[in-house]
Amino acid sequence: MTPDTDAIETRSLTKRFGTESAVDGLDLTVDHGTVYGFLGPNGAGKTTTMRMLTSLTQPTDGEAWIDGNPVSDRDAIRASIGYLPEEPPVFDELTGREQLEYFGRLRDLPAEEMDTRITDWFDRFDLTDDADKRIDDYSKGMRQKVGLIQALLHQPDLVFLDEPTSGLDPRAARTVLDVIDELTDDGHTVFLSTHILSVVEELADVVGVLYEGDLVTEGSPAELTARMESEAGTTLEDVFLSVTAERGPAATESQDGRFEDR
Repeated sequence: MTPDTDAIETRSLTKRFGTESAVDGLDLTVDHGTVYGFLGPNGAGKTTTMRMLTSLTQPTDGEAWIDGNPVSDRDAIRASIGYLPEEPPVFDELTGREQLEYFGRLRDLPAEEMDTRITDWFDRFDLTDDADKRIDDYSKGMRQKVGLIQALLHQPDLVFLDEPTSGLDPRAARTVLDVIDELTDDGHTVFLSTHILSVVEELADVVGVLYEGDLVTEGSPAELTARMESEAGTTLEDVFLSVTAERGPAATESQDGRFEDR
């Protein structure tokens, strides 16, 4: 972490695929030690934004920096970021332990320190008994846990999490939320994308809502709900539905509490 820099800064960040803009002129600032809740319906451009910020996709236009380093300089930002995509990047033929050891070696972690961290994380997520089973025998939730541990193993300053509680039972999901709280308490920054609005309402210091590549509103959960001229008890869900309805078809809630485009 570098003093006097933002954890994330973007200026006119844009990604086009052919004539379609997935992200359109995004201006964003995220402070160190905060949780930024990144919301939007499916297809809004959230994953594309995260892929640009983690240097996995090159912007068409605009600029972005991680702790003052341009995202175009992958070597400069690599050690300071962790990324859990919606589909965890794991190898089915490896065991859970082998997967994390492989990743730890890529991150140049000392062997003894790496083993200690892996053991501690397996214990935290109730994976100890399954550590030496092949990942192709893992459930979706177990794969999700390994993907999250992988994103955190090298103790990055900034963590990008795309649907981190996907596939998890309530106890494991609660553990994830506790881990996010602990990360920011220790000065780390979390860029969190999820459709589960109660998670964002609980954790986020700042919320941004993306719709068709545009940042349509931003503020703390309390600020966003206060802006709505409605009765007491307005929730972040109300804000989300209002700002996306103003731009296009209303979002609808599915049975599992997620929000999807109609």
